[in-house]
Amino acid sequence: MTIAAALAEAQQVIGRLEARVLLRYVLRCDEAWLIAHGDDDLASPQSAAFGVLIARRAAGEPVAYLTGHREFYGREFVVTPAVLIPRPDTELLVELALQRLPANGGDVLDLGAGSGCIGVTIAAERAQARVTLVDASADALDVARENAQRHAAANTVLLRSDWYAALGDARYVLIVSNPPYIASGDAHLQQGDLRFEPQSALASGTDGLADMRRIVAGAPAHLAAGGWLLCEHGHDQAEACTMLLQQSGFAEVFSARDLAGIRRVSGGRWPPS
Repeated sequence: MTIAAALAEAQQVIGRLEARVLLRYVLRCDEAWLIAHGDDDLASPQSAAFGVLIARRAAGEPVAYLTGHREFYGREFVVTPAVLIPRPDTELLVELALQRLPANGGDVLDLGAGSGCIGVTIAAERAQARVTLVDASADALDVARENAQRHAAANTVLLRSDWYAALGDARYVLIVSNPPYIASGDAHLQQGDLRFEPQSALASGTDGLADMRRIVAGAPAHLAAGGWLLCEHGHDQAEACTMLLQQSGFAEVFSARDLAGIRRVSGGRWPPS
């Protein structure tokens, strides 16, 4: 079977774009090579490997877990089933963080770091910053550590902690987090890619805000004067999150919209001016 024929067959099962991504992964090639070599025969071992991936994707496994990586903010990040798959929506959180990071860097905290896509990106973009990545999962920290090494982010420290528990009296000019924010009974948890992602990184109490409350409540004890707390949240949680920030005494509270126009990130400055 030729490469073009294998793609045509796979596209009937999982769709064109995903089929091409998986075949590029099997062949270790780029899109230009794939186009140029469509008439080449696909070797039997490669055909078999491609078939296995197609079947797994058809059963629902996310492409990012099948290939072991996902692009985020222009960089390739290693991902495993131990961490959430980085999503384009979260790039807004990075943009807002970089805008608020002092010119001379400073100490940054990434709470619930997962793959490290947020903290490692900030560290890679701002070499003068010192970024601490925290996660309660040792497996997630292993992934984050690999990504920090991959992107030469030597200005990072990784720490296993249940949110702020292991941080002592450390303070930061910026705290960022993409915490679990889906309600535990939400039907979406049993649909699509979410079925395969770690539930502990997705669900947070009956209203989805249990971890957000802990993050907001604990932030004042770990923010330097004038420091910012920025959190990603669900599409319908902006009002609740800004209220939490205001009730906790934050100033300059705001919500920012993603490319789809959804209020995706909320934040505030500590202490009030």
